[in-house]
Amino acid sequence: MVHRTSIALVLLLSACATTEQGPGARVSPRERVANLQRASQYPWADDGDCVVREASNGWPLLAEKCYPALDHDRVKFRDVTRRCAVASAGAVAVGVGLCVFAAPEIVVGAVIVTGAVVVAAAIQEELHAYERSAARDRAKPKTQARPSHQQQSMANGKPKPEGAPSGTDWFPPDPPGSSDPRERRPECAPRRASHRGGNVPHNECADRVPQNAFPGWDVLVHGKHFDALQLASRTLWEVKTDNFDTYTEDLRDIVVRSQVPEMQHERALALACGFGFKVGVRSPAHRAALLRQDPTLRIVVMDWC
Repeated sequence: MVHRTSIALVLLLSACATTEQGPGARVSPRERVANLQRASQYPWADDGDCVVREASNGWPLLAEKCYPALDHDRVKFRDVTRRCAVASAGAVAVGVGLCVFAAPEIVVGAVIVTGAVVVAAAIQEELHAYERSAARDRAKPKTQARPSHQQQSMANGKPKPEGAPSGTDWFPPDPPGSSDPRERRPECAPRRASHRGGNVPHNECADRVPQNAFPGWDVLVHGKHFDALQLASRTLWEVKTDNFDTYTEDLRDIVVRSQVPEMQHERALALACGFGFKVGVRSPAHRAALLRQDPTLRIVVMDWC
């Protein structure tokens, strides 16, 4: 019986862990942060030590190795997509939970957690370390541009007269360099982009973010449309204009549980490019509810909106 159960589990995980990575493949730093963010939503009996240790693996492998470390008294898994269709009895029931847990995406209603989740200590410290590293990178002085031929000539007291022979032509200065390799990644360079969705009140709130470098526009970074960018502090913003105080308790719970994973993913994208990340909301109650789900988020109540 044990042998048959083991075979069932192997087949089950093979079907559920749909990833193109090999068994020993290591993920990028951005994906490692995303793994930590996803794992922070669950209660862990080991304070998250297994997750921190395995976060550089793909999520299915992390899930397989760390599933036993979950606080199983507080978390239940439901096969709402019917992709983990095995008998829910005995040892095979563990396979159902692991299959749901290892799925590439979080499916609404598939995970039920009892009580508020406090981010596990080891995971929180690791995320804070990424935040501190990103802050240090933002504070590093940028490498100065090399002086152009014109500047060198002027420094030597030999300004270039107009109409000089072409043999002594000047060249334009080189673009400034950067000591941070993320600065040189084209997807990390902030670009303005048109607002999406036609939500005028939302766009007005975003445009009024203090020191927004792109009022009237979204900010495209790492393939994601962010709502605002504070250039001086290198902080990307997302704005939520929900009328949270008018929602029922059930609707509040649904909204928060859908928004937090989205915010965690957006923060991972921002951190991967060396930016900080903040979320603006209109209600202290909305802020408190989000922080109960993830205390590591930086949530601001927008007094300008």
